[in-house]
Amino acid sequence: MSNIQEQIQEELKQAREVCSTDGADADKCAAAWDAVEELQAEASHQKEGQTKKTSLERYCDDNPDAAECRVYED
Repeated sequence: MSNIQEQIQEELKQAREVCSTDGADADKCAAAWDAVEELQAEASHQKEGQTKKTSLERYCDDNPDAAECRVYED
């Protein structure tokens, strides 16, 4: 499990504990769930940034001078 996933699990546990007590402070409960939401958003952003390269992109990384990889400017 990745580090951010571990952090999400910890924050979920903490949010449940904070909000489950009788007479729980609404502000503290909301803040705990906000922390969970922020971590989940960060995990989503990190996942978006990890796009896989196509086979052509990998080939061009290894063979930048190949004819298939040439980039022409106008």
